[in-house]
Formats: sequence, C-alpha cells, structure tokens
Amino acid sequence: MSYSPAFMPSGRPPLRPVQGLATAVTVLLALVTVTDLFAVYAGFNIYALLEDVRSVSDRALDRGDNLYALAGVLQVVGNLAAAVVFIIWFHRVRTNADHFAQDMCTMGKGWAIGAWFVPVGNLWLPYRVATQTWDASAQSAPDGARREISRTPVRTWWALWIVALLIGRIGSTLYGRAETPHTLQQAAGIVIASDLMDIAAAVLAIVFVRKLSRMQQVGTGMPEPVAGR
Repeated sequence: MSYSPAFMPSGRPPLRPVQGLATAVTVLLALVTVTDLFAVYAGFNIYALLEDVRSVSDRALDRGDNLYALAGVLQVVGNLAAAVVFIIWFHRVRTNADHFAQDMCTMGKGWAIGAWFVPVGNLWLPYRVATQTWDASAQSAPDGARREISRTPVRTWWALWIVALLIGRIGSTLYGRAETPHTLQQAAGIVIASDLMDIAAAVLAIVFVRKLSRMQQVGTGMPEPVAGR
C-alpha cells in the first residue's frame, strides 16, 4: 500500500483513512431511520386498532401484531449492523486522534470499543471517548495552529440517543407487562415517541460521523491515501 505525503511516517502514530467507513456508517444509519419509520407506522397502526378493540376483528388484530413484531425484528437487525460498523469507525477515529494530539485523550483507544459494553458506564463512557477524539482532531488546522470547534454535534447526538434509549426501554417494558387494551395503547404511544427520537438521534449521528471524519481528513491538508497492491 502506498501513501500520499500526509500519511507518511512523521514520528506520530500513522493517520488512517476514515471516509470509507464513514460512508458505510452513514448508509447503515440511514437504514436505521427507515426501519424506525416502519416501526412508527406499525406502532400507529396498533394504536389505532386498540382505540376501540371491541369493534376490530381478531384477524385485524393479528395482522397488526405481526406487523409490529416484524418492525421490531427489522429494527434489531438494522441497529445491530449499524452498531458494528459504527464501533469499527469509532475505534479508527480514536486511533487517529493520537496522530493529532497524543496528550488530549486520557482514555486509551481500546475504550472506543470496550466503553460500549460496560454496564451503566456505557451511558457516558463512549461520550467521553467521543469528546476527547473530537477535541484532539480539532487541533489540526491546515496552518498547524490550534483551533476550537464546538462540541454541539457530539452533545446533541449523545443526549438524544440516550433519551431515546431510555424511553424505548420503558415503553418496551410497559408493553410487555400490559394486560388491557388501554395499557397496551399507552405503551405503544411511548414506543412510538422513542422511535421518533431514535430517528432524530440517527440523523444527528450521521452529522457527527461526517463532521468528525472531515475534521480528520481536512486537518491534514492532503487527500486520502491511495491504496495500491
């Protein structure tokens, strides 16, 4: 593999390209929004059927329940695929952060993967990795000067994602425990709200991914490496 001058050894950890992974993450997050939209449709369908359950046939209820279950399966598959590729990208950009400012990241690059699997800690540890990576990557202005870039894309994505996650867990728990059409309808409404917030969080995640990836490439003042075998 050959490299452009921006990626040649310089005494710092090598800078690895991220745009390909960023594109893959973007596509998969877009897929997540599609599955969430389908889940919102299925949720509203269930909500409407439960509005006056006595006037709805058993067959219609079964169709609605099957549609809702299918939406849940598609969400799990879509989120799992996006999560795997996102974590690979996340580890890559955290590794690259040491190329720009080795003293700014107090959490080792292994945390870019491990932080997601720490019970309870995964509510804030990945955010710490993200902000440190963001700040380190922001230090590479084309003229070599330090610069400040607002953390707003990181903060808004993370806050909305956590809220969507917590509300979704509450809604799913209530739905599983509901015993009457009224309580089922209430739980479905909460899950719908969570799905809508998850769509917004996915869009903000795309903004975060694209922005951070551009920061790491533009900061070098050079194009991405040219691969050759």
